[in-house]
Amino acid sequence: MSTMRVNHHPVLGNLEKQKKVKIYFDNRQYEAYEGDTIASALLASKVRTLRCQEDKGTPRGIYCNIGHCFECRVTVGASTVRACLTPVENNMRIESGIPISTSSLNGGKL
Repeated sequence: MSTMRVNHHPVLGNLEKQKKVKIYFDNRQYEAYEGDTIASALLASKVRTLRCQEDKGTPRGIYCNIGHCFECRVTVGASTVRACLTPVENNMRIESGIPISTSSLNGGKL
């Protein structure tokens, strides 16, 4: 599988020196690196859809990538998290498509 990773970055250094970890998104295994966020790891693996919108079912993915919006929300364990802010852990299980009520967003509890 080809990747969209930047392997050599002038500021972040050489990615090949980072430790590889496994993550699972909707029960499918992906490769990530320590220091990745969920969003960066999945984006590098060409995953674009992280969930579907609650009302219309349209695909949602990474939008702002700075934690301001909630478009990249996914479920890890019993928690809803923003993929762009959450670092990966080895063998992390990430799920999409678990709808939450829009009232949860209005309370700012994510």
